[in-house]
Amino acid sequence: IPGQKVTARITKKRSSYLEARTLKVLDKSPYQVDAPCEHINDCGGCTFQNLDYKMQIAAKEEQVKDIFQRIGNIKDTPCEPILSCDEIFHYRNKMEFTFSNREWTPEGIDNIAPSDISLGLHAPNRWDKILNINECHIQTSVANEILEIVRKISLDQNLKPYDIREHTGYIRNVIIRVGTNTGEIMVNLVTSREDKKALVPITNSLISKFPSINSIVNNITTRKSGVSMGERQIVLHGKDYIVDKLGDYEFMISADSFFQTNTRQAEKLYDIVLEESELTGTEIVYDLFCGTGSIALYLSKYAKMVYGFELVMSAIQDAMQNAVKNKVKNAWFFPGDLKDLFRVNSEVKDLEMPDVMIVDPPRTGLHANTIDDILEKSPNRIVYVSCNPSTQARDARDFYKGGYKLVKLRPVDMFPHTPHVENVATFVR
Repeated sequence: IPGQKVTARITKKRSSYLEARTLKVLDKSPYQVDAPCEHINDCGGCTFQNLDYKMQIAAKEEQVKDIFQRIGNIKDTPCEPILSCDEIFHYRNKMEFTFSNREWTPEGIDNIAPSDISLGLHAPNRWDKILNINECHIQTSVANEILEIVRKISLDQNLKPYDIREHTGYIRNVIIRVGTNTGEIMVNLVTSREDKKALVPITNSLISKFPSINSIVNNITTRKSGVSMGERQIVLHGKDYIVDKLGDYEFMISADSFFQTNTRQAEKLYDIVLEESELTGTEIVYDLFCGTGSIALYLSKYAKMVYGFELVMSAIQDAMQNAVKNKVKNAWFFPGDLKDLFRVNSEVKDLEMPDVMIVDPPRTGLHANTIDDILEKSPNRIVYVSCNPSTQARDARDFYKGGYKLVKLRPVDMFPHTPHVENVATFVR
């Protein structure tokens, strides 16, 4: 962290920089603070917990500016001050943990006895080893309690953790969602095959201890990769979704649907998107990568019509139900892959042309086809929301070539103590 003097070991040599890891801190930084998490040196997640929060957000703001100058080749970057987060701990509404029989410890010892279960997060740069997480300080306290119960009962019942190397074993992941504004809870147990009986002890224990659990589902996947999205799903308790609120709107969230993981900060992010859209009530808005329709519905009462587009069918179904649930009549949603949706879907081709386009892609950014389609649609404004400013800046170059100008950057700290930063970039034709 800034101000430290360390002994470090170089791990990779690049043409213009080196990668290294700290072996010993020689001089303490004046910006260093005590980190509450016991896993800070081993987890690889919240690696900046020991850096004063004001310094964290200053570094992220500078990072966004630098990326757009260096990658986007935009020299005079109009960047507003970063929006900080009021709650810097216990802010995540969803966490995914992995079961393994290959435990990683700070000493690097493998624990591979068949009866052992480790439940936690992947060790840095290790796809095959899991660090046991006793308490995660960025998820809610109730989620930590649920995690511990699932671990204990899985061990008591001798459930076989999935071996990612040998592709054997039963239980793969547990994903915990907590509705920030409603308190509703979903627990998703991901397994390699169907065996409802094996999950009964976990289900019964969770229901008895946490009445606020509205949904326990079992996602089943036979895929050998480490993905947690199920091929099919069984409801073990309650519903197959939970409900949370953003602003005045309620959203149904199913197991595989994307929903912003920091709910309270998402409301501030969406206020920025609304402000940058400059809606007057007469505009046609396209929301690309719309997920469960959260941005689309948030903007709907300020637009003439909002159309949302999303690859995941369950998210589209949630979005349609969310529109009905919130009595929104000027929003409609279409399933499909954005890299070819506007080319192959005749219904989408015939839609009214957009005045404003909201774009919120995954970390990889926009496919070249999607950029071409956006430029062909030629909206007056593009509001590009990104969790990866590097790919956002790369795409900005193509928007410039297509006749758009970047008028504003607005970074938002959605994930305190991590290196990640959300950024809203506004382009005008």
